[in-house]
Amino acid sequence: MWLGLACASALFAGVTAILAKIGVKNTDSTLATAIRTAVVLAFSWLLVFITGAQAGIAAVDGRSWLFLVLSGLATGSSWLCYFKALQLGDVNQVTPVDKTSTLLTILLAFFLLGEPITPIKGAGAAVIAVGTWLMAAKKEEGTPAEKAGETGKGKRGWFLFAALSAVFASLTSILGKIGIEGVDSNLGTAVRTGVVLVMAWFMVFLSGKQRELGRIDGRSWCFILLSGVTTGLSWLCYYRALQEGPASVVVPIDKLSILVTVAFSRLFLRERLTARAAAGLALITAGTLLLLV
Repeated sequence: MWLGLACASALFAGVTAILAKIGVKNTDSTLATAIRTAVVLAFSWLLVFITGAQAGIAAVDGRSWLFLVLSGLATGSSWLCYFKALQLGDVNQVTPVDKTSTLLTILLAFFLLGEPITPIKGAGAAVIAVGTWLMAAKKEEGTPAEKAGETGKGKRGWFLFAALSAVFASLTSILGKIGIEGVDSNLGTAVRTGVVLVMAWFMVFLSGKQRELGRIDGRSWCFILLSGVTTGLSWLCYYRALQEGPASVVVPIDKLSILVTVAFSRLFLRERLTARAAAGLALITAGTLLLLV
């Protein structure tokens, strides 16, 4: 049962990026993030009530609330950057760069928390870094004029947003390690998601994008909402799998959701994976498994 749930978690996580990419094609990425976060928030609180974690709200102290809010702001920043990157770049380029948050978390934990980096973990991080570079440095296709046109439209800006997404995601993990002790993980996730929702809609109104709500077409609405649903389903399956099965097996399966994303980007978005990118994907997979040894 737990093995099927772990695989389902990876499947839903991998599909999320594809649905989001389609959903933001004709929709402002900030507005799309705000909409889908409402769906994710519903799933996160559902998980809280399923596990009975709501009883721990009263026991959360002021310091933990502070870090929950800070980590929520970091999560919100990561999501906003990630969706902007998806809007500008290919899924099979954006996803591996975003996944480097794992490497940044290892480095920040070493410098800020004094957590050791074992030789195997260091080797895994190095392999992931090389794999990410191979996948991100996708060979440009088309005429010089077409390439120049894409650059002018900001198509190359995807890397900056993907990198910022990874930075903020790693900060989320570190803030959690530093200040959120004794708080149920499901409850912490639900609170953080609430902060993300407030932040995302604040950014929407600050930029005046709320006026575009009425202009979102039905297809975009469908894919944006579905991306929120798949994120929620991924969380539900992941935490249920952790309850029933060994973390040493569940976590690696979930981390390999990038394989699902790349496969679906080929099937539904017609994004081609070059030999160089395929080698990079293999390295990322191997490096991820090394980190979990």
